[in-house]
Amino acid sequence: MKRLIYSLLLSIVSSVLPLQHAQAEAAPPRPPRQGNGLALTPPMGWNTWNKFGCNVSETLIKQAADSMVSNGMRDAGYEYIVIDDCWQVGRDKEGNILPDPVRFPSGMKALGEYIHSKGLKFGIYSDGGSLTCGKRPGSLGHEYQDARKYAEWGVDYLKYDWCSTYDQNAKATYENISDALRATGRPIVLSICEWGLHKPWEWGKNVGNLWRTTDDIYDHWQGIRTFEHGVMDILDLQVGLEIYAGPGHWNDPDMLEVGNGKMSFEEYKSHFSLWAILAAPLMAGNDLANMSEETKFILTNKEVIAIDQDVLGIQGKRVFKNGDLEVWARPLKGGGRAIVLLNRSLTTQAITVDWEMLNLPEQLSMKVRDLWQKKNLAKAKGSFTADVLSHGVVMLRLDL
Repeated sequence: MKRLIYSLLLSIVSSVLPLQHAQAEAAPPRPPRQGNGLALTPPMGWNTWNKFGCNVSETLIKQAADSMVSNGMRDAGYEYIVIDDCWQVGRDKEGNILPDPVRFPSGMKALGEYIHSKGLKFGIYSDGGSLTCGKRPGSLGHEYQDARKYAEWGVDYLKYDWCSTYDQNAKATYENISDALRATGRPIVLSICEWGLHKPWEWGKNVGNLWRTTDDIYDHWQGIRTFEHGVMDILDLQVGLEIYAGPGHWNDPDMLEVGNGKMSFEEYKSHFSLWAILAAPLMAGNDLANMSEETKFILTNKEVIAIDQDVLGIQGKRVFKNGDLEVWARPLKGGGRAIVLLNRSLTTQAITVDWEMLNLPEQLSMKVRDLWQKKNLAKAKGSFTADVLSHGVVMLRLDL
């Protein structure tokens, strides 16, 4: 009898399993993930971290917003005011994230309203792990809850870091917060900040709007200390990544150090010019309320910013290198070219860009404009040569 029952059960299971397998195979594939339609040009704004670290407060943020309006940065295209790490202190009994009540006494919703009243946008920070890099509460396990809170506060931009993530899958972690932000119904730019560890350029296009390509920047021309890289070290790591960038999805070589005091005027001009040719996000990181005229001159150069913001959205690339002498170029809407002649050496050097590097006919005559001198130069045919200062650049726009 037992054998008969066993045989009957076996025959039933055998008949059901193929059906279940067939049904599983027939399930439609998940539709491809789509972009969120934001950041069609690289985001521009200001972030607290490079200058102030964990020393953030409501007073500082309001002061930065006021300064961005009064110093001309808003009119030059900067729009995001981003509070980086250390604004949060814990969670309430329902699990809602809590801002520091001493540093942010009016709360984040009121602060967001103040930023918006200045014609600017509000950015905030969290982390995909259990703790942020500053050992504050991360969003792991609270992604949808935090996203709803950000939307309630009027947040427009989220920088999402990668500390305390251990064995988490990077792509899945960022897809999770991406879905959580979209579920709020509020348009929120997502900045993927996992330092390029898991090649986010290969999977981030329809997950976030920008992704860090390297470890952190620090205010230094060249050199690496632990996880921090100088400007030239970061620049070298951008070579080959240009194919992954475009409208709505940008390589992010980290925030700007312009004006923080450890590099020269020429080096800061080079830093800003190179980030523009790279179609990088332009996130200032200096003290906006105490800014020198030199720093303001660099950060508000609308002609250089126009290169960064070119709607064609093609990231520039290195088209020539001979030792310390380099040429970087990118095509522009309308058929023009943006050029950076970079001199990494310790003495002034002549650098030539020829039209072959730019995929232009040798006989073509082009109008030449120097974007730092802000003046038109003589038209050039076939090539252009300029003397470039040590650690400096000559930045050009070539047009038909």
